[in-house]
Amino acid sequence: MFYFDEICGKKVLKSDLLKAEHFFTTRESVIKTKEPELEQLVADNKKDFCDYLKVDKLITPSQTHTTNVEIVDFSRESYPDTDGLILKDKGCAVFLNFADCTPVIIFDEQKQIGAVSHAGWRGTAGQIAVKTVEKMVSEFNCKPENMTALIGPAISMCCYDVGEEVFEKLKLTVKDFDGLSEVRDGRIFVDLKGINRQQLIECGVENIDVCPYCTCCDNDMFFSYRKENATTNRHSAILKI
Repeated sequence: MFYFDEICGKKVLKSDLLKAEHFFTTRESVIKTKEPELEQLVADNKKDFCDYLKVDKLITPSQTHTTNVEIVDFSRESYPDTDGLILKDKGCAVFLNFADCTPVIIFDEQKQIGAVSHAGWRGTAGQIAVKTVEKMVSEFNCKPENMTALIGPAISMCCYDVGEEVFEKLKLTVKDFDGLSEVRDGRIFVDLKGINRQQLIECGVENIDVCPYCTCCDNDMFFSYRKENATTNRHSAILKI
């Protein structure tokens, strides 16, 4: 179950299902922006989170809506065109950024391997969550049945309409698409969180917590690219082993 907590007086979102240090930031705990008036807040929040997590820095990739998944290496300075990071080392933390797209955190408690992936419609159509699981299996001998997954705050089916072409691409990614779309007033609405959940179930991950918050409806807590006219602000998914 998802619940709100505080770090240094700032609201964050967590799940009691995952046994690894993690949280999703909110508007007040933002650590990603291009807006000058928020730069100091972002810097302060990053320092607070590094202190809280006991790390020197937070590692983040350059997200470009790919399905590329990389393994974090202390010696690497950057992760270009990367929308999924796998953590194998204790003592470092990663974050990816979102403003309607679907955050997916995955953790194998037995192997102590974790990951964060960014699943917008392109990443979801490319099954980035499944590719993350498959890389955890191939590189670290993890087992899907031992994994726990969190699907974080994202735009929900109530607010997310897509064109016919996108709908068809998403529909092809799962065997069971029942309940993952609906038509209202001639517009097709899809459930990105639900599609990612179904993809994970179909690849063997069963222990999944899905966040109930919609970034568009709950815009007072989270950022929404659609509702805020292409805002550069992002909420983030943070994971430390």
